[in-house]
Amino acid sequence: MYVVVFVICSSEKEGRKITQELLKKKLVACVNILKNVESFFWWEAKIDQAKEVLLVIKSKKNKLNQITKVVKSLHSYTVPEIIALPIVGGNKDYLRWINESVR
Repeated sequence: MYVVVFVICSSEKEGRKITQELLKKKLVACVNILKNVESFFWWEAKIDQAKEVLLVIKSKKNKLNQITKVVKSLHSYTVPEIIALPIVGGNKDYLRWINESVR
């Protein structure tokens, strides 16, 4: 099964560092970095906000634990957002490419 994983980062620099490590380890096929994400959230019993960067990661479900370990090891947040959603369908050629790109 294939997944899309969302990871919010504090900066583009942090996002690129995580992206490079995931690609180098062949845990992911592709990462999109979306800049200028404005986030609003509860933190330490109050509403907070931040300008962040969103990583949209394409991979396989069986790599999720390894992806999580890499992200947590490089991430600056105490509780980084790492959320995986199943890919329930799509271009078969693209899905095959994900499969061939991930070790």
